[in-house]
Amino acid sequence: MAFLGATISRVVRCHSLFPLPCGAGSRRYSSSSQSDHTAEKSVPYQNTLKQTEGGASGPTKPLPQSADVVVIGGGSLGCQTLYHLAKMGVSNAVLLERDRLTAGTTWHTAGLLWQLRPSDTEVELLAHTRNVISSELEMETGLNTGWIQNGGLFIASNKQRLDEYKRLMSLGKVYGIESFVLSPAETKDLYPLMNVDDLYGTLYVPKDGTMDPAGTCTTLSRAASARGATVIENCPVTGIQVKEDHLGVRRVKAVDTDFGTIETPCVVNCAGVWATKLGQMAGVNVPLIAMHHAYVVTERIEGIQNMPNVRDHDASVYLRLQGDALSVGGYEQNPVFWEEVSDKFAFSLFDLDWDVFMQHIEGAVNRVPALERTGIKSTVCGPESFTADHKPLMGEAPEVRGFFLGCGFNSAGMMLGGGCGRELAHWIIYGRPEKDMYGYDIRRFHHSLTNNNRWIRERSHESYAKNYSVVFPFDEPLASRNMRLDPFHKVLQDQGCVFQERHGWERPGWFSRQGAAPVLDYDYYGAYDVPQNINYKYNDLLGKEYTFSFPPHHDVIKEECLACRNAVAVFNMSYFGKFYLVGPDAKKAADWLFTADVNKAPGSTVYTCMLNKNGGAESDLTVSRLEPGLTRLPLAPEFNGDSYYLAVGGAVAQHNWSHIQTVLQDRGFRCSLIDQSEQMGMISIQGPKSRELLQEVLDADLSNEAFPFSTHRVVRAMRLSFVGEMGWELHIPRDSCLPVYQAVMAAGAKHGVCNAGYRAIDSLSIEKGYRHWHADLRPNDTPLEAGLAFTCKMKSQIPFLGREALEAQKAEGLRKRIVCFTIEEKVPMFGLEAIFRNGIPVGHLRRSDFGFAIDKTIGYGYIRNPDGGVVSPEFVRSGEFTLERMGLTYKAKAHLKSPFDPENKRVKGFYSTP
Repeated sequence: MAFLGATISRVVRCHSLFPLPCGAGSRRYSSSSQSDHTAEKSVPYQNTLKQTEGGASGPTKPLPQSADVVVIGGGSLGCQTLYHLAKMGVSNAVLLERDRLTAGTTWHTAGLLWQLRPSDTEVELLAHTRNVISSELEMETGLNTGWIQNGGLFIASNKQRLDEYKRLMSLGKVYGIESFVLSPAETKDLYPLMNVDDLYGTLYVPKDGTMDPAGTCTTLSRAASARGATVIENCPVTGIQVKEDHLGVRRVKAVDTDFGTIETPCVVNCAGVWATKLGQMAGVNVPLIAMHHAYVVTERIEGIQNMPNVRDHDASVYLRLQGDALSVGGYEQNPVFWEEVSDKFAFSLFDLDWDVFMQHIEGAVNRVPALERTGIKSTVCGPESFTADHKPLMGEAPEVRGFFLGCGFNSAGMMLGGGCGRELAHWIIYGRPEKDMYGYDIRRFHHSLTNNNRWIRERSHESYAKNYSVVFPFDEPLASRNMRLDPFHKVLQDQGCVFQERHGWERPGWFSRQGAAPVLDYDYYGAYDVPQNINYKYNDLLGKEYTFSFPPHHDVIKEECLACRNAVAVFNMSYFGKFYLVGPDAKKAADWLFTADVNKAPGSTVYTCMLNKNGGAESDLTVSRLEPGLTRLPLAPEFNGDSYYLAVGGAVAQHNWSHIQTVLQDRGFRCSLIDQSEQMGMISIQGPKSRELLQEVLDADLSNEAFPFSTHRVVRAMRLSFVGEMGWELHIPRDSCLPVYQAVMAAGAKHGVCNAGYRAIDSLSIEKGYRHWHADLRPNDTPLEAGLAFTCKMKSQIPFLGREALEAQKAEGLRKRIVCFTIEEKVPMFGLEAIFRNGIPVGHLRRSDFGFAIDKTIGYGYIRNPDGGVVSPEFVRSGEFTLERMGLTYKAKAHLKSPFDPENKRVKGFYSTP
């Protein structure tokens, strides 16, 4: 038997005797050290679904000729998706599993469920999983899923970590999730075996718990079968048939196996680490990577019974109660990649690499000293799939219609399975999920990245290694940077630009006074013998942002904002998506796609939304109607009749592109969408002195009369603003970008021009009340709820996608409404803070920032009536509001209009003279 304390002692002795790590290579200890560890490999569950030798070799049921949906993969996500499909009325659904249910990765999962996450959507998804596992399935089937509610305990060894937990606690109050911040002494009372000497505090969540993979999946499959679904095990998939329709659109046709073919229009890829291979069968990119993920199971520990599960993020370790023992695991900076994924790997485990795992043992022994003399009963090291941002891959693949993803769950497939299974079923049946699932939607990644092996590997590694890091508001990845660079990148970097990464693009964040801070090649945090970057200025600047207070360069962003408010600032927005919509049906398509009337006179530019059929906002963007005969202009496509130029936020360009293409395909419109995003740059010149500056650069008359707001001229000069000031966007062919920028900066020198980044845009835009898609505006928010009714052509008779839903909502009244809040105290807020009306939680902030012109913290959030009634303007005006930030409440003032320039005079060029 191996003892945890003895294991550590051997490693310490080994490293004290030799200046270099012992054994072959930097990731191996000596063979004698390795041999002292237990060789037992087994999961800690009493029951698994593994077959005994001589079990069935063929399918457990005959294959049907056809099915409405074929789910491939019998793990947590596959079973949850099948169950929810059946529950929503899809009785002709089939699940195919190559071996037995849970055989891939689910069978060895730790099965933890934590209710609180730094995401409102994830809190809701977890709540549904918990409801399904803890009560719904048992009530429906009479079977016990194996749910155990023993609570969860989050360990904080420093103030920043406890602040993060307090943020979770405040968000949990909105959702009715009970949690308590405990002192070290109170923690000791709750968990007597715990060492609390180095603790700052803890967060206790009494209703967290654990799940049993075999019990859960068995119950799900029986419940689904009772509703008409079919589960077929021992039936590997050998191919996916895809056909092209009359428009050239690729669609799923059938699923092939060695035992027959199932005709189907819909396949759901729930194949876990094998999902990439399954995607290749249909020509679909599935950007995930397989890694070893491990935990060890201890022998019996006296006094551990009924203790809560523990997450000690700072030690990168979790302790899962396993009856009278513990499972100990975590996330390390040097995980082992599974380079050659085997199709024959079922109910199998790897040998544990103790060199990699040892850091978790050390952290566990420090937290629960009794472990030092506790034996290790077995090791559990199995494959898990990981993604570039540690979020799952879901939704319909952009390459093939009818091919859905439900994979890449980063070892959280059990925990998120219920919520994601329901959303995926809703997506398949109704064309979109009920909740805002953009953070999981495969379309969040640009198509140039999803088959880029370097990007997948590096970003997945970093996301794995940082999984237990504090989630700070302004963190940026270090992996796979500089993937997409615009023409201004080098000149802005030389001027101190600190870049952010979005959609593969490097976009300006803010401008440091300390000179250039380039992003370097990824060093894997020094793992795998990769030399670690030293004197890494960009990383040092990021580290200074690791705070829930105002960052050290708060004053720098203030200067950028006030330069825009009082003089003129230049923003590089080249990462924007820039699309042309052309073709015989372009006008029909534009009428149907866009909520606003974009068919005004040529030369007009209109701010508009695109909706789904439920009235939810899939996008906000600007659409410019082009004048006929512009084919002589650079990059303009040839077209006859109506055509449009679309400018969309660069971070969501793929989502916009895919949404438009899907609508064009579903409606059969004869038109094309042409992407010129890489071929054009874009700078925005904003501020009271923008006209004076540009009048020296452009030949056009920029007066209000000749060039009014929301119009465009001279190729692609658009009078628009994302910051609430008079200004123009210049959309420029790539080769002309630098000369134009240099001319603008030279002309602006006497006007006090400065470079500014997206941190300034975030502040300026929230101060003016402009919406950010996927923060203030999501696919489950309507324009009416978001205060954007002015973007909808409701007074016309022109039909558009989502109009019927908006008309119904208008007639019934709004059940939620966005509200602006300001507070007097100079404290930062970042979103997720709880909103209370008359002492009752009614919502949470979606976005928050500091407004430098009004000198206040501003937040926007949706509120609901606790009684379920209409949220009218009077409901807002009559309430007394407070915001809770990290457990502290602040009196807030509610605004139904922006507190800055509510009459929109500045964007129209009307500035009051001193």
